[in-house]
Amino acid sequence: MTMTDTELAHQPAAYWTGVAYEALIAYTRARHAEYGFTQPGFWLLRNLSTNDLWPSGGARTIGELEHAMSTYLRPEDDLASEADILIGRGWLTRDDDGRLTITTEGDEARVSLAAHAPEVRAAIHEGIDDADYVTTLKVLQRMIRNVGGPEV
Repeated sequence: MTMTDTELAHQPAAYWTGVAYEALIAYTRARHAEYGFTQPGFWLLRNLSTNDLWPSGGARTIGELEHAMSTYLRPEDDLASEADILIGRGWLTRDDDGRLTITTEGDEARVSLAAHAPEVRAAIHEGIDDADYVTTLKVLQRMIRNVGGPEV
């Protein structure tokens, strides 16, 4: 059912942002699965790579990684299981204290997996010009500020 602009103007933003979030996450995770990896697994690689989100480098525990990813992990994400899979692929190692480190092969896999991001973004953004996208984000940021949410 297509709504008029007047009807849309009276729709609750929280409902639509929730629907959008779930649809976008489901789409993204399905594409990742087609490429042979999971979103949480990719996040592990990114959060352990000195060439990405962990420039200072060094080993990290699952707890430290969960803390670093706390704003985007979903309740069903199990980083310990994901780490085991990546260790099995030779992309991570675990020391005697349970701290994880990315391997050279893991960093190469991270780069390879990241190469799919433009394709996923293009599908999500199909038919939406950059100006409309930017306007949408600015509106969402204003709504967040209006309700006292975090500064974004």
